Amino acid sequence: MKRNIFKKVYDWLDERYDLTPLIEFGKHKKVPVHEHTIWYYMGGVTLFLFLIQAFTGILLSMYYQPGPDSSYESLRFLLTKVRFGWLIRSIHSWSANLMIFFAFVHMFSTFFTRAYKKPRELTWVSGFILLSLALAFGFSGYLLPWNELAFFATKVGTEIVGAVPIVGPIIMKVLRGGSDVTGATIYRFYAIHITLLPAIFMLVLALHLVFVQKHGMSEPEHLANLPESKKKYIPFFPNFLLRDLILWLIVFDILVFLAVYYPWELGLKADPFAPAPAGIRPEWYFMFMFQTLKLLPGHVLFIEGEVLGILLFMVGGLAWMLVPFWALKERPGRRIQPMEFIGVAVLVYIGVMTILGYVL
Repeated sequence: MKRNIFKKVYDWLDERYDLTPLIEFGKHKKVPVHEHTIWYYMGGVTLFLFLIQAFTGILLSMYYQPGPDSSYESLRFLLTKVRFGWLIRSIHSWSANLMIFFAFVHMFSTFFTRAYKKPRELTWVSGFILLSLALAFGFSGYLLPWNELAFFATKVGTEIVGAVPIVGPIIMKVLRGGSDVTGATIYRFYAIHITLLPAIFMLVLALHLVFVQKHGMSEPEHLANLPESKKKYIPFFPNFLLRDLILWLIVFDILVFLAVYYPWELGLKADPFAPAPAGIRPEWYFMFMFQTLKLLPGHVLFIEGEVLGILLFMVGGLAWMLVPFWALKERPGRRIQPMEFIGVAVLVYIGVMTILGYVL
């Protein structure tokens, strides 16, 4: 009886929306199986965490009231009076950090497996843009609780943006809504966080998924030239999809564990007239940049150290986005090729600077 009802519903939808080609595409799509297959799941986990971000963000927006006199109080009300409000807020905060973590893992796994090569150049570029937008989500959302740490971290962060030559001061004023971090900054960041960034993110995400579906999963170079009879595949639907869902459940369990046993603290309310507390640091995903700027001298030749650091990060970010278009020749016989050496150097640099940021 139930099967007949589902069939009737499917036939009704299929007649109007032609679902059969999509079902057939899912059945015939295959995923390569090899020693690096695990990295195929990282993009799906990142997408899953973004969906959690969107869902919990909508729930939080029902109670959050932006403003210097209402932001902190509305969140405190949510945490203390609304049933499970503390849990939703903690899940939102932890999932933001995990999403950025898995986005980094996805990016570096794509780099080291050389999945950015032709014809997947735009897949890499769109993925880099998505990571940049995820960092922008983290930066814009950090101020919204209007607590002490968020206020001063945002002040430092926008000052760093303001140090960019020519356009920096203009961008800083646009972000702050004036010359300093005030209530107007909260409204600006809130609008950016819930309207502008999601709109751009969804557009780029749609393009990224189209690129992935168009070219499929990349294969390691040592397997690409093998005959089809020696390659192993699993169907995307249902085999790969079910494994993806199992990993999503595992990540969700970890997320709930962190949210329950290590709830995200609200901290003290921001006081613009109070001195900055000692040890102000950005979130971990900005720490390597923050620590680099701290270690640079006041002036390097005729350029301010901070300005030089920002320019280097801008050039480095642009170069990383254009990795698929680099023309570095591979050297036969060498275990580590120039591209892999660069990737390892970048990864070690980010790790060392992040650790130093918490130790020093």
